[in-house]
Amino acid sequence: MMNPLKRLLVLHLLLMVAISALSQVTVSGSIQSDILIPQDDEVIGTEHSEDKLLTNTYVDLKLGSKYVEAGTRFEFLQYPLPGYEPDFKGWGLPHFYVKGHYKNVEVTAGDYYEQFGSGFVLRAYEERSLGIDNALRGGRVVYQPCDGMTMKVLSGKQRRYWHHNSALVSGVDMEIGLEQFIKSLGTHDTRISVGGSWVNKHEDADDDAIFVDATHKLNLPEYVNAWDARVNLTHKGFNVLAEYAAKTQDPSFDNGYHYGRGSVAMLSTSYSKKGMSVLLQAKRSQGMSFRSRRSMSGISSSINHLPAFTHDQTYALAAQYPYATNPNGEWAFQGEFGYTFKKGTKLGGQYGTKLKLNVSHVRGLDYDGLKNPVATGRVIGSDGYKSSFFKMGDETYYQDIDVQLEKRLSRDFQLILMYMNERYNMTVIEGHGGMITSDILIADGKYKFSPKMTLRCELQYQFCEGDDGDWAFGLAELSLAPHWMFTLSDMWNCGETDIHFYQALVTYSIKSHRIQAGYGRTDAGFNCSGGVCRWVPATRGFTLSYNYSF
Repeated sequence: MMNPLKRLLVLHLLLMVAISALSQVTVSGSIQSDILIPQDDEVIGTEHSEDKLLTNTYVDLKLGSKYVEAGTRFEFLQYPLPGYEPDFKGWGLPHFYVKGHYKNVEVTAGDYYEQFGSGFVLRAYEERSLGIDNALRGGRVVYQPCDGMTMKVLSGKQRRYWHHNSALVSGVDMEIGLEQFIKSLGTHDTRISVGGSWVNKHEDADDDAIFVDATHKLNLPEYVNAWDARVNLTHKGFNVLAEYAAKTQDPSFDNGYHYGRGSVAMLSTSYSKKGMSVLLQAKRSQGMSFRSRRSMSGISSSINHLPAFTHDQTYALAAQYPYATNPNGEWAFQGEFGYTFKKGTKLGGQYGTKLKLNVSHVRGLDYDGLKNPVATGRVIGSDGYKSSFFKMGDETYYQDIDVQLEKRLSRDFQLILMYMNERYNMTVIEGHGGMITSDILIADGKYKFSPKMTLRCELQYQFCEGDDGDWAFGLAELSLAPHWMFTLSDMWNCGETDIHFYQALVTYSIKSHRIQAGYGRTDAGFNCSGGVCRWVPATRGFTLSYNYSF
């Protein structure tokens, strides 16, 4: 007899065929394939691979009509790229859904992604570069009873690579735009939205029995509840968001299996007008790791998401030491300022000048003198570790201050200059290495020879105290529009190792197709997005990437 999963898959495929037989059906999708032909390199310490070709390949297909939409995804990860967890390996159709929508109601059955508020209590999402796919498999209903009000109800089991965790995750979310009900707000160009969420995890206490000693095990809660409340005010160019979330007792691997409660509070304000923007935000979190399986570690099985409140750096050396959100607790602050000096002024010159300043600072909480209570091993089965709300620890986890100047010096030449000062507590973030301090200088120039030919060059240098010492980076990128791009780069550790990490890439684009072929080395390090990080080992070899959307 066919199991329920296979029955659901067959019904899903039959429904897709039925939809395709109807009139006014749209077909869309995408193909993404990243390939590495690995080579051993003792100098940079590559991991030996018995497989001659490694690839992460995804094929998405979506069929839609006026009222019904259905989609599926084929994934071939049998020989995955380096750095993914062992359970990442596999192939098949792990994602499929059917969605119906009529007037103000939308119903989804199958796999879906969702986020409540800022994601403090629920964020099911996909990030392929990290190997994250936290989709929920079950049902979701979105209902808009009137303008300005949205309600969501959902329930499902969370994907963990090629299986689903046994815990049932359920939730309710409501958001109301008050300007739809208080008309005077709209006349003053003011919008106020309020929202609230509740999420419940039901996990059998015997799924992962945790023993304190040979004869005693923890009495684990089967139900864990989390809630979130938020208010967002917008008036002309001013915006303020305040949000608070809390979680009941949830002993897990992340918190050392203690019974303390979790919470996170955030305040974010911004202001923008023509030529100027300001962002100031602060976040305090403690014990808000929330997983659909309590014994899991790493980047899988997270029900929620805590943003890092650090600037996402794109330059190679500025991104050498990215910050990963500490799940046990932290105070995080971020400020950004942008200003454009007008054309014709002394600082603006003929074409204007853009200035950007970013400051990020993250530090620990004060746990009565304990820097890392979980590491002490004294929290298992206890009520957890406490910290006064406004009391911060003495230890800085991460800090960066960077200023960027963008200036067009002529009609054809544009220059970006950047300076960054960074402090990275490698011991807290990675478990070893002490405090890394660095000063980074970056020059990025782009010259347009003709409407179709542009050359961009980067020069970067990092003065680094700790780890492997100083780094230098150079890049040249020639673009021949609309099809070709050629890139050469080298990242050189001129400190301790004297190793070069070189890359040569050729990219060809035509219509919706993009092909990139290359050869080179990559250094070991963390690949991060939004405060979530994956360790990527050093590699050397030929690479091929293909992307197509239809």
